[in-house]
Parts: sequence; structure tokens; C-alpha cells
Amino acid sequence: MSRLGELPFLQFYATAPYPCSYLAGRTARSQVATPGHIIDTRLYAELVRNGFRRSGVFTYRPWCEHCKACIPVRIAIEAFSPDRSQRRALKAGQDLQIHEHPLRFNDEHYALYLRYQESRHSGGGMDQDSREQYTHFLLQSNVDTRLVEFRSAGGLKMVSIIDCLPDGLSSVYTFYDPEDRAGLGTFSVLWQAGVCSKLGLPYLYLGYWIRDCRKMNYKRRFRGLEGRVDGDWRALSEADFVLLG
Repeated sequence: MSRLGELPFLQFYATAPYPCSYLAGRTARSQVATPGHIIDTRLYAELVRNGFRRSGVFTYRPWCEHCKACIPVRIAIEAFSPDRSQRRALKAGQDLQIHEHPLRFNDEHYALYLRYQESRHSGGGMDQDSREQYTHFLLQSNVDTRLVEFRSAGGLKMVSIIDCLPDGLSSVYTFYDPEDRAGLGTFSVLWQAGVCSKLGLPYLYLGYWIRDCRKMNYKRRFRGLEGRVDGDWRALSEADFVLLG
């Protein structure tokens, strides 16, 4: 894994403090990699291994002086096996029709996104995202990105945005029918892990695990989870789930 000082032509700056999106009452800062237009798939893969994520063409990682709650995590595919509840989610989703589509605006996708945000993240601002904001967040990319649609006889159920990296897949964002009770979010992660296995890719990157954030803490349920702790990737244990954060 390259260190940041070894990545050519990139510069890094820290943002001003802003309200934390994950932990109430806290402020956060991000470290941003620039210039964004030169961050192609190869460079982005190195940044992901160094704990970065992207929102559109904005590549960042948490950079909070007194808080280390955001732990970059990935599933090591060789060490992964679904538990009983995850096997039920796989079975429930086995009849979904899965199609890849171009990374461009779709009215049906946008409507599902707004329904999902209103149900799962109401009041956070994303439930009011305009078409332009939605497009900037999910449909702008300088890397190898795929948009995958999941349908059933009842219509559109879920959309996943996925980056394809040399050493794995990076799950950018998934939104789904909030009224569905079939464990669609879990199915999406399991499906992506299955794709990694079929392609011989060692990792599925899941962004950040945050112990005290319910919406992010679900990631601990996936076996074979590794975290980037103190600059190095290692397997996470039950003790880590208690102590980190």
C-alpha cells in the first residue's frame, strides 16, 4: 500500500469544522484530496486503501483532531461467510432481477432515492436533495463506477452505486424501497461480496464503521470484517467493536 506522500501530483487540505453527520453534538473535519480530475481508478484505489471515500468527484476522509470514531472497514472475501439471518436475506432476494445501467439520471431512481431518504434519514437534508444534488452525489465519477438496479415483479426495489477497483469493489451508496421487509440492504452487501468472490477480488470496501451510530454500526455483523486502525488494516474482533470509537 502506498503512503500519501508517494502518490504523485496530489495535494491534501483540511476543511473547516462542520456539524458531524453521524454523532449528534459533535463537529467534524475532512481531509480532501485534490485535484479531483486526476483521481482515476488507479489513484482512487490507493486512496481507498488509505481510508478515503468519495462523494461524486469529492474524495475525502475524516480528519477530526479529537475523534477517531470513523473506522474504514472492508470485508476480506476469503474470510467471509453469511450468518443465519444473512442467509435468509439472500434467500428472500433470490428472485430479484438484477441489471446494470449507465451512470445517468433516471426519474424512477430519483423518486426511490427521495422515498428512501424521507423514511431512513428524514431531517438530515438529503430527503430534500434536488435533482442536481442527487446527480452530483451519485452520478458524477472519474473512476470505474457501475449502477446496478434490482427489480421484482412489483417494480424497482433497490439501486446500488459501486466502484470497481483493482483489489475489490467499493460500495458507494445503496438505496431501496423503505416499505420492503426483505432485508434489501443486507442483500446488497451479500450480493456485492458474491460478485467479488466470482471475480477473484479480495475485498469489499464498505466505507466507515462507527460504533455509536446505529445507521453505521450494522457493518459489524459481517464476518471477515477488517478495519484500518492506526494506519494499518487488520481483522476486527468483538473486543474492537467495544473499544474502538
